[in-house]
Amino acid sequence: MMRILFVAKRQPQQRDLIERPYGRFYHLPAALAAMGHNVHIQLYSHRKMQSVETLRDGVVWTSLDVRMLGLHALLARAGQEATTFAPDYIVGCSDAWYGWMAHWLARRSGARLAIDAYDNFEAYMPWNLPLHWKWHAALRAADVVTAAGPQLAARLDGYRLGRMPTVIVPMAADPLFLPCDRIAARRELNLPVDAPLVGYCGGWASNRGTNVLIEAFRKVRSARPEARLVLTGKPPSHALAEEGVLALGYVKDSQLPKVLSALDVACVITADTAFGRYSYPAKLCEAMACEVPVVATGTDPVRWMLKDDQHFFVPVGNASAMAKSLLARLANPTRIQYPQLPTWNESAAHFEQALVHGREH
Repeated sequence: MMRILFVAKRQPQQRDLIERPYGRFYHLPAALAAMGHNVHIQLYSHRKMQSVETLRDGVVWTSLDVRMLGLHALLARAGQEATTFAPDYIVGCSDAWYGWMAHWLARRSGARLAIDAYDNFEAYMPWNLPLHWKWHAALRAADVVTAAGPQLAARLDGYRLGRMPTVIVPMAADPLFLPCDRIAARRELNLPVDAPLVGYCGGWASNRGTNVLIEAFRKVRSARPEARLVLTGKPPSHALAEEGVLALGYVKDSQLPKVLSALDVACVITADTAFGRYSYPAKLCEAMACEVPVVATGTDPVRWMLKDDQHFFVPVGNASAMAKSLLARLANPTRIQYPQLPTWNESAAHFEQALVHGREH
């Protein structure tokens, strides 16, 4: 059994981990606790949120807010908690700041250091060179580094200077993502029962290549005027104004599998950017878990996730190719049995093996 302390931000991808269990930030620690390890997680925020300590799924969760405590008091408290817990490993995850924080805490407490990355964190704030230097230092110092896929692993290995190679810990779908009845899901969400439905549930940003989606949908509508584009979250105004768009806004976590199951085809869009070249979309895992056909831009990480099956891919930024593929999927709206996805429990087993191997070197 190991004593493992994770450090992460409290609200990764706008999900408050205290209130809304989500993704690798929650399920990897929980799965490790289920294996018998003693797992704590320190969460950090900057939104004047009260400090919290709770036990859930076998993990001790604490949350500290820099605007409530002040930086000096937060660092002192975090350091004291880490020293008192005396972990075998401190694991930095969620972004580059927490690689730095884990490195600082590991030096203070004498613990081994592990870093977990699911994206190219340097793409988030390309101007913040001092943070990048701290991130690189944490990678060089880490006893163990894990990454969501091989492209990101190769990038991180470039900073490791001959240390133990980065271990792949794949993304997975959260347990609530299971196939739902399509017609029942449409009725519950007030979506048209008979219309061809294309959907996109990801974020909107220039580094994600989402500009191609609306152009592709216009081409789909020229051939299938009855088609609709279902969007969740907060799309930009020009997307909301597009004819044929059905905007659901932010939906409850429990409804997300129903949104996906209601679709005839889901779009997964990434771009050939510093972000997209190392992005392993959770939304792709979720669509696959719900057995929804996807049309995906063919970046290397997405190709790896889909085992390079050419049926799913369109060239990056090519609206005509995307429209053609969408129309082909709409002409044959059947569910797909994908190759077996990894689960968070399986990914946690890979993570555990990496930590054990790191203790031996």
